[in-house]
Amino acid sequence: MPDLTDSFHIDLTLHLLAALVAGGLIGLERNYHGRPAGFRTHALVCLASSMLMQLTIYQSTWFPTLDGEAVRLDPTRMAQGVMTGIGFLGAGVIFKEGLSVRGLTTAASIWITAGIGILAGAGFYFAVVLSTALVRRGRTWS
Repeated sequence: MPDLTDSFHIDLTLHLLAALVAGGLIGLERNYHGRPAGFRTHALVCLASSMLMQLTIYQSTWFPTLDGEAVRLDPTRMAQGVMTGIGFLGAGVIFKEGLSVRGLTTAASIWITAGIGILAGAGFYFAVVLSTALVRRGRTWS
């Protein structure tokens, strides 16, 4: 059993909790206003994005037996892959009804939540807090 009190496990926990809280806060806002893709969706998207970034941030921990030059995971490529995949998820919530298009804000909120998860995974906590506050504040701008 690993020692869960060492700095690696504490740091990993902080990354994931920051993502979960940020995504949850955005999702709660959407639930409160009766929008699709609420708390669970946003919390899961943010957490998953952070988890995937952990693979690249801590690659020497996850792959200790591999030579550092043999396998190198690029954090920017992981972030790009996450955002591309989330783009497809967001496209699934956009619908055309007659002359109007619905779901654009839902798709955008899912996409930015993934971006916030990536920030949390990389450890940019100030950007996580600021982005989450701006997204929640942005709801009242319209």
